[in-house]
Amino acid sequence: MTSTTHAAIKYGADPWPALPFAEWKDTCATLHMWTQIVGKIRLALTPMVNHWWEVPLYVSSRGLTTSPIPYEHGNFEIEFDFIEHLLRIETTAGATETLELEPRTVANFYREVMETVRGMGIAVDIWDMPVEVPNPIRFNQDTAHASYDRTYAHRFWQTLVVIDPVFKEFRGRFLGKCSPVHFFWGSFDLCVTRFSGRRAPDRPGADAVTREAYSHEVSSVGWWPGGGDVTDAAFYSYAAPEPAGYRDAKVSPAKAYYSAQGQGFRWMYDDARQSADPRAALLEFCQSTYEAAANLANWDRANLERQP
Repeated sequence: MTSTTHAAIKYGADPWPALPFAEWKDTCATLHMWTQIVGKIRLALTPMVNHWWEVPLYVSSRGLTTSPIPYEHGNFEIEFDFIEHLLRIETTAGATETLELEPRTVANFYREVMETVRGMGIAVDIWDMPVEVPNPIRFNQDTAHASYDRTYAHRFWQTLVVIDPVFKEFRGRFLGKCSPVHFFWGSFDLCVTRFSGRRAPDRPGADAVTREAYSHEVSSVGWWPGGGDVTDAAFYSYAAPEPAGYRDAKVSPAKAYYSAQGQGFRWMYDDARQSADPRAALLEFCQSTYEAAANLANWDRANLERQP
């Protein structure tokens, strides 16, 4: 019996697994830092794409992957494997190296990853300061985050696996410019973003990253595992710039609500997984929040949407 079969038996196959944030928040915080290290390697070596689309990771059949990263005369790819609990680095030259995903400090993970990548002949340097987190600690000094619970890492990935195709189905309804369904390691969320085709007003005082991310008018929907003022995993949807009347718009399912602090709509993941048809309910949340943004901002919906 293979290790993969053992994993399937051990973890089961709940299509919408429970993921209470309080039970895995330490593992989540550590994984957040690990994905930032890997994501920054991709960022350092991948050509710029509009709105930072060269930055994210993608849901794969085993975990989260960078997708192929160009380097010299070939490519390499780094994947978090949440079945065998390995970080796998593979090159088009046929080389493969793996690191165990296990309880270890961010500092240790950072050192091993960088040494392994460079040992494979890939010269890369990254900025070792985490982004989009309060009180960041440099990767090479971070001994505070050192948790890794295999069961919850696997559940986290399983959650992404069930959400990813729903977001892709929603994306497929749109004919206009739309992002891939991608996992941003900075904010640690899975999302997809539609564009009206119009430039957005300048954001006074915004940094370069924000200016590029929101250079054009968008409606975005995503999923986040929780943290801060969000006590558990939740779906979100926002419009940027936010049109007048958006926060008062009627959206569905019924338990979705507008968060002034989050500046967008939220719908708790547990409400989704406990609904009679989670997939249909999630599509309803995606569609209704998009329609609120598009109608109030006068998007050219007739030319931007694929009719059934």
